[in-house]
Amino acid sequence: MAEIATEAGVTAGALVQRFGSKRDLLLLLFKQSAGSAGEMMRALRAHHASPLAALRGYATCMADLAKSPAAFVRNLAYLEIDLADPDFHACLLQQARVTRAALRRWIVEAVAAGELDAEPSTLARTIETMVTGSLMTWATYRRGSAAQWIRADVDAVLAPYLPTRSDRADVPARRGSDGSPAAARRRSR
Repeated sequence: MAEIATEAGVTAGALVQRFGSKRDLLLLLFKQSAGSAGEMMRALRAHHASPLAALRGYATCMADLAKSPAAFVRNLAYLEIDLADPDFHACLLQQARVTRAALRRWIVEAVAAGELDAEPSTLARTIETMVTGSLMTWATYRRGSAAQWIRADVDAVLAPYLPTRSDRADVPARRGSDGSPAAARRRSR
């Protein structure tokens, strides 16, 4: 609380008086974050010209959780709290449901636009699951940035659902035997 108080320009006592505890402060912040998840997803969609680009943008956005291995470990520590504490878990679940619903809407849009040929609910769940797993796998291999790693994975997941591969310049990157996208590109030349 002392670090938070210093950064906020108040005393630790003032924070405790206002919020009660560090847990209560963190819970309030998470409730606000979970409550704004829909707005964040709408802004992400508005930022991209197509729903397919928004799906890829979501994956890249999630890579921000792992700007470095240390940052990812810190975020995993928060996830531990989110999974263990029922109040935090309720926020996590709210955020996850809003996110999956947005991914599903984008996939419905992409199907209507001819960008994808997929069952929206299944692919939304697959993308959500892939993003989480991709972050964990990047943290293990640590090849390139998390953003590069996760973009290669999302492209690999989306590839079978793209209408045709022959008229696309953005063929998904494959991973080489060492786990890196670059090794696969070198091998295929």
